[in-house]
Formats: sequence, structure tokens, C-alpha cells
Amino acid sequence: MSTVAIDEPKVREIVADCLDLELDELTLTDHFIDHYGADSLNAIEVLARLEKEFHVTIPQEELGNMVNLSAVLEVLSRATAR
Repeated sequence: MSTVAIDEPKVREIVADCLDLELDELTLTDHFIDHYGADSLNAIEVLARLEKEFHVTIPQEELGNMVNLSAVLEVLSRATAR
């Protein structure tokens, strides 16, 4: 099974754009909802943009796991390993 290298700066850029944040505002551990006021539409946008950028399929069930940048990177890593 091969894995695709994840471009963390690109993931950060996508997430920051979806959450309408500056890159330096986005940390690995700050909670998207609690710290940035994100909502379910933001989460769906992040998921869709990651799928398009990295040519992967991320199951909708993973949305609940995508609570911060670190978690998004983990979900994306699992998706690229499939």
C-alpha cells in the first residue's frame, strides 16, 4: 500500500481559507468551532477542497473528527493510505 506525501502547508492554506483566517492565526490544536467559530458548512468546504486538491475520497463520517488542523492532517493521511 503506497501513501501520498501530505503537503502540510497546502492543507493549512486550504483550512485557513475555508475558515477565513490568516495563515498565522491557524494553529495545529485550536478547535475550529470553539476558537474560530467554524460551522458545518466550513467543515464540508474543507473536506471538499481537500478531496479535490489531494485526489482522495474522505468519508462524510470523518467530518466529526476534523476538529483542528492536526486532526485534519490525520484524516487526510488515512484517506491517502487507502
